[in-house]
Amino acid sequence: MPDSLLWWILGAVALFWFIGAYNRIVRLRSGALQAYATLDLTLVRQLEFVQARLAEELVPVEAASGTAREDAGLKASTAQLVTLLVATRLKPLDPARITALAAALHAMLSAWERLHPDAVISFEADGTLSRPAPLNGRHEGAPVPMAWPEPSAAAEIARSQFNQAVEQYNAAIVQFPALLVAWIMQLRPAAPLR
Repeated sequence: MPDSLLWWILGAVALFWFIGAYNRIVRLRSGALQAYATLDLTLVRQLEFVQARLAEELVPVEAASGTAREDAGLKASTAQLVTLLVATRLKPLDPARITALAAALHAMLSAWERLHPDAVISFEADGTLSRPAPLNGRHEGAPVPMAWPEPSAAAEIARSQFNQAVEQYNAAIVQFPALLVAWIMQLRPAAPLR
């Protein structure tokens, strides 16, 4: 009987530990998903800003072909970003989808900056303005802020919060005891939006 009781106690402790570790990982995963929802809203707002400006600036027929090509490039990159945003909403923590979304976002931002070099604004992750010159206090591992079309720090703040939530989730699923829970429940690492 004493051996049986000891095994029941150890089994109960292991079960409660497993449930607690699983709840922690799920909470962190949920935080990353919520951070992505906020990021998605701010990216949609950036897209709406770009699309509204494109609608205002219809290129006349006699415009230079270089401007028309850049305008077409911006329209194409915007359409690609819209498509990838829709695809990423299905699985926002899938590294392949986030990587594709980042590539499309950088393409759209580059096309916007070529057309409107003076109309882009960079913000630090905390929302402070970093344009015209980046802050000198940035250390080597710090993320480089993106230059956004809409003059709002919301997109950079949302991107920073998403990246932090992903880093916390990824750190939780590689810690030793929780690693077993993540392996059993098939929880995979996510990718930040760089």
